[in-house]
Amino acid sequence: MNPDLAWAVWSRERARRIESFLERALPAEEPSAGRLERAMRYAALGGGKHVRPLLAYAAGELAGANPDAVDSRAAAVELIHAYSLVHDDLPCMDDDTLRRGRPTCHVAFGEATALLAGDALQALAFGLLAGDRHGDGAAACALLAEAAGADGMAGGQAIDLDSTGTSLSLEALETMHRMKTGALIRAAVRLGAACGRPLAPAEDTALDSYARAAGLAFQVVDDVLDVEGSAATLGKTAGKDAAQGKPTFVSLLGLPAAKARAEALRGEALAALAPFGRSARRLAELADWIVLRSH
Repeated sequence: MNPDLAWAVWSRERARRIESFLERALPAEEPSAGRLERAMRYAALGGGKHVRPLLAYAAGELAGANPDAVDSRAAAVELIHAYSLVHDDLPCMDDDTLRRGRPTCHVAFGEATALLAGDALQALAFGLLAGDRHGDGAAACALLAEAAGADGMAGGQAIDLDSTGTSLSLEALETMHRMKTGALIRAAVRLGAACGRPLAPAEDTALDSYARAAGLAFQVVDDVLDVEGSAATLGKTAGKDAAQGKPTFVSLLGLPAAKARAEALRGEALAALAPFGRSARRLAELADWIVLRSH
């Protein structure tokens, strides 16, 4: 694909690409499909920003990888993300009823089926990586497992649940979100970059600095949008963090300072990409989109 295509065209093409890959990877849509299979497709298709797959493709582009080599890794991180949303929305977690502008999976299919759909999406993600013909499947599985487990996304969610109704220091809040949100974003970047040329140690460090800043910025902006956005624009319940007494960057810093923090993180992300030149164009555009988005 022409590397000079505008961001909007590139991102739409990559979003269509990952949706098409997931369509083929998920259980087939057919009359005989069971409730579980339909719930899996409902949770993983037809919506979402595809930020994590886009990051994987953009990092692969930086390293000179063919998009074909990135497909299964981009799909794997999206499936892990989809499973986490299904579980996060359950009554035992955030107890939400709206996701991506439609009823959450447990509202549409029941709690038990939603729980199993999340489990099955997670299993499918690791199955895709294990069967990857373009790289080291075992190493990719290990990287994604670390990002999704107790030291990453799941651990961050546990801290989030324990912190409801309490206050956290800025350091503790950032640690929680580097785990809950940032770990999977960092994994997406690392998985995509690993599909191309080997990176020098300094390049690897710079790329990880980018991913850490972009991942935290994503959460800061989410906290801002939870205050300023509406259910119609966000596709999910607005104002739920404050209603549930969750510590956020807005509740800790205030709205103007939270916005300033997001801008500072955007600056950190872009500065980390400077050594890569034009090959990091898509990653830079993603950093801009993450901070400037309205949903």
